[in-house]
Amino acid sequence: MFGRVALIGLGLIGSSLGHAMRRGSIAGEIVGAARTAETREAALRLGFIDRGCKTAAEAVAGADLVILCTPVGTYGALAAEIAPALAPGAIVTDVGSVKMSVIRDIGPHIPKGVHFVPGHPIAGTEQSGPEAGFAHLFDGRWTILTPTAVADPDALARLTAFWTACGAKVEVMDPERHDMVLAITSHLPHLIAYNIVGTAAHLETVTESEVIKFSAGGFRDFTRLAASDPTMWRDVFLNNREAVLEMLGRFTEDLISLQRAIRYRDGQALYDLFSYTRQVRREIIEAGQETPLADFGRHPGADTHVPNARGGAARKGKASE
Repeated sequence: MFGRVALIGLGLIGSSLGHAMRRGSIAGEIVGAARTAETREAALRLGFIDRGCKTAAEAVAGADLVILCTPVGTYGALAAEIAPALAPGAIVTDVGSVKMSVIRDIGPHIPKGVHFVPGHPIAGTEQSGPEAGFAHLFDGRWTILTPTAVADPDALARLTAFWTACGAKVEVMDPERHDMVLAITSHLPHLIAYNIVGTAAHLETVTESEVIKFSAGGFRDFTRLAASDPTMWRDVFLNNREAVLEMLGRFTEDLISLQRAIRYRDGQALYDLFSYTRQVRREIIEAGQETPLADFGRHPGADTHVPNARGGAARKGKASE
């Protein structure tokens, strides 16, 4: 599908893309860029790249497809660095959870004759680093592509085929709409998780050992989200500030309504809300985006590769991205 693919960043997403390309024989050569020799050596040892480079500019030379897999806060500087080395006709894309800021930071650096199509695979775990990747991370999951008005249709079609070959389902979406959708489905849940875990850890009336020892399913699952990469999520919140603040305002209003229902013993309001949210959970399972197994398939001793409702795969420790 591509003669040479350059992965800039070899963490969870970059390494998983390397494994997925190996599985599907998608690339003739996979070149990876990482700042540390340790990361490059690990990627070569794990076999998901053919060659490791210290700089992004070196990695993209001669590449047909360039994928930025680093935190979105690094994209502007990376785009400026790789611009002179990009081959005519190459496709540049990314995996960032925010799209408007990505277009703002990368777009101005793309040379004439190079095609830029932003992207976002809705897949991930709370793990990071080259050892965290696995080939089936994208299987049955959505990847959203957010081309600009000047995007080349052939480049969009080739990138769609690439993600499909990696196991994903692909949807094309307006970048501004993407940022609003992800603000409520991913960014706000992570923000709430970070806050809840932080609040519990600092309660004067509860010791840290009690919080850890008696963690029930709800709190434990919040800690999965709160264990996600801090640099990546810092950059997400700073670069999707407006959408996150809008959703946070809506959430605050709904939280006040919930507080009022509890205070005034409005059982019907509570029951109606809980019934509705339970149905949302069922629809997510029916859509094949989660396993129907008890305890989300993450009970101790469970195999890390379990079937989901549509016969695809889910991985133990799966966290929304």
